[in-house]
Amino acid sequence: MAASLGMHSILIEADQVGTKLLAVAALENVVGGWRAGPELARAMGADIDRITAAGRCTLLRGRAVRVRGCGDRAEVRLDDGLTLTAAVVIVATGVGPVDPADTGWITAADGLALPPLWRARPEQLRGPVHVLGADRPLGTWLRAHPDARRPLTVLHPASDAYKAAEVADDDRVRLVQVRSLAVKETPSDGWQVDAELADGSTRSFIAATLLGNLGSTPAAIDGLNQGPDGYCPPELQHPRVLVAGDLRSSRCQRIITAQGSGAEAALQRYYEVAGVINGR
Repeated sequence: MAASLGMHSILIEADQVGTKLLAVAALENVVGGWRAGPELARAMGADIDRITAAGRCTLLRGRAVRVRGCGDRAEVRLDDGLTLTAAVVIVATGVGPVDPADTGWITAADGLALPPLWRARPEQLRGPVHVLGADRPLGTWLRAHPDARRPLTVLHPASDAYKAAEVADDDRVRLVQVRSLAVKETPSDGWQVDAELADGSTRSFIAATLLGNLGSTPAAIDGLNQGPDGYCPPELQHPRVLVAGDLRSSRCQRIITAQGSGAEAALQRYYEVAGVINGR
């Protein structure tokens, strides 16, 4: 959008354009009819290549760690110490997976970060497979891998019940509602999960593969103003620091919404400049 309006932009990417999409095998409700994440990622990368070749964008490999809005500029500091300045900064760092220790219903060793379900490949799983949490990627994963037959035991709290309803009839899933869990590694290179079930009884599960599906948390960088839920709504930011994508709100976690909000941020800057030029 910025390029189409004649503005030059610097795109900072730590890995590659569309990295997360590469692991999302099934898409829905995306403009253009894209049905798989890797296809959309390649199309996005081709778009960036096109506008970069035209001199309207610069792709910079790096990781932003801080943003700052000033009276006449915005600044971005990278993890290598480089500081960039621009008229505005659009931050779209998205979200990351919730760790077990941050849930309130799972007790686990400090620093435990489980591999996320949405990145798992069926051929890499060894059973029994247990999944903690019934967040939306569960249904997406099952649709993306219709031939995956290894059963998943999904342990989830009552708050996830409405999300789990969409997969309740899938014979590859066993849903178990729990009040709390305690997770520990076993000497045999597996996991023991001790659960207090919804009815108050207790049960232990032994998992060869343990995956996380606990939801998302905003990947906010220093300098952003966060609300009580950790997200970074636009109205809390400096006027020269714009936010786009699912970083803004837990209700904005859709690809189409992320794309639209990024375009909106570019348009906002364009009309601000046009207003100054025309004296409005």
